[in-house]
Amino acid sequence: MTPPPLTALRTELANQGLDGFIVPRADEHLGEYVPAAAERLAWLTGFTGSAGMAAVLAEHAAVFTDGRYVLQLAAQTDGALWERLHITETPPPGWLAQHAPPAARIGYDPLLISEEALGRYTEAGLTMQPVTRNPIDAVWTDRPLPPAEPAEPQPLGYAGRSADNKRADIAKLLRDAKQDAAVLSDPASIAWLLNIRGGDVPFTPFALGFALVHADGGTDLFMDPAKLPPTTRAWLGNSVSVAGRDALAPALGRLAGKRVRVDPAGSPVWFAQRLRDAGATVVAGPDPCLLPKACKNPVEQQGTRNAHARDAVAMCRFLHWLAETGPGGRETEISAAAKLLALRAQVPLFRGESFPAISGAGEHGAIIHYRVSPETDRPIRPDELYLIDSGAQYTDGTTDITRTVWTGPGTPPDAVRARVTRVLKGHIALATLVFPQGIGGAHVDAFARRALWQVGLDYDHGTGHGVGSYLSVHEGPVSISRLARPVAIAAGMILSNEPGYYLPGQYGIRLENLLMVQPADLPDATKPFLRFETITLAPFDRWVIDPTLLDPPERAWLDAYHARVLAEVGPQLGGAAAAWLRAACAPLG
Repeated sequence: MTPPPLTALRTELANQGLDGFIVPRADEHLGEYVPAAAERLAWLTGFTGSAGMAAVLAEHAAVFTDGRYVLQLAAQTDGALWERLHITETPPPGWLAQHAPPAARIGYDPLLISEEALGRYTEAGLTMQPVTRNPIDAVWTDRPLPPAEPAEPQPLGYAGRSADNKRADIAKLLRDAKQDAAVLSDPASIAWLLNIRGGDVPFTPFALGFALVHADGGTDLFMDPAKLPPTTRAWLGNSVSVAGRDALAPALGRLAGKRVRVDPAGSPVWFAQRLRDAGATVVAGPDPCLLPKACKNPVEQQGTRNAHARDAVAMCRFLHWLAETGPGGRETEISAAAKLLALRAQVPLFRGESFPAISGAGEHGAIIHYRVSPETDRPIRPDELYLIDSGAQYTDGTTDITRTVWTGPGTPPDAVRARVTRVLKGHIALATLVFPQGIGGAHVDAFARRALWQVGLDYDHGTGHGVGSYLSVHEGPVSISRLARPVAIAAGMILSNEPGYYLPGQYGIRLENLLMVQPADLPDATKPFLRFETITLAPFDRWVIDPTLLDPPERAWLDAYHARVLAEVGPQLGGAAAAWLRAACAPLG
């Protein structure tokens, strides 16, 4: 009989002479979306959220996540085995320092943790021991095989710039910094730099691999050659060498005496350790592709506008369908998500969802990143709030939108309307913000919270995240959050605008559009300013908006936004859907 995962892991830790082990949720690329073969945290604990980790000792075990997943964590894990903790309120290094015996040897997989993250454990006084074989892999007997989907070219008509030009820019950046090479461990950076996409992880078009980009523009790609069909190999060109994953360590060894950039926060510590052992000088610095990738070029900007315009038709058809079916109580969270997916599948250039739809009715809407399952699926009942957060991948762009609607047929309570309206006020405050160049996400986060703070309310997640161009729906390096890294918001970036409010056990509210950062033309400005261009097009539910809580500029913004939705989406709808949209986009009056 196979022992339970936690028991099996503890036995293996004893065999390896370890007193404890940390289990990040990430894979070797430290990404949010990981292949089934890398879902170690889910295998061990049962927790399937996209952010979290576990710490295991002989007598104690804890699993940690952030505010988006605390309710899901409690539902999916066994409280008799695991202490369930908020990762910012109880950081894992401190928990281990409190519970581990003196001089305990805590194991870690150097391919699954960054140098920056590892430092927090050593700073807590812990003795951290790298493992050569992950102990979970030793006991996970039915572990899935690694993905092997083919990589494919991303045509210039969507990418906007050739890979040769991008590599030349990165090479110049390295030369200017007097660096000989840089490690690329983020599949999004490789996809952007080489203009390729893949299918190795759910919801995000990554071809998993690693790369070394050199100061002369040459690039070494470490990816299973079987994943690169002849058309893709020809697309990469002669300046990109291709080798399997087993060639990576020897390639790092050949960089002895070189100055090599490694992202201390975004790359596994394994790279820095290998390079130092080989005699290279490791230069800590951000992935050189992060900022250029985040600042979309004009072709990518127009592509995402086009993608959002097409996505809006599917979204408006869904909202019309929901308005008709909601009062009847015949649909469920799963059937609603399936309906939206089916509508999106009819949209040209659709490649799949950009994340699993968060379809939460009533109390499930209060679970910030709720993921419906057959076990949790419930009807969308009359007279309650329903939250739908969803997105799509199109060849020319990535979408992400959240709407919160009242199912009817009765009138929503005044308290619900007040809270929805305060969330909307925060959304409008961010959408209309004009700010000087050089401002970061932490500086603007409070604008979206002000209306909630005025009555003692708040939400336990960031206000916005970056979005890729047919890449990850969660893209760095900029976010809008109190905890955002000190990176300036720049023109061409795409960011979400998603304030919310959540009343556990009753309902959740979130209103999300995507914004594209543009230069602001201000006649009196003495330095560059920026503004946000809203690119998502779908009506907000007027039924749960209290106009008396909106000031005149807010009402004007909402009416203008709805007029734009009607003008751009209305002509593509017909019959009852078009009539519904006209009513949904009517001025507040």
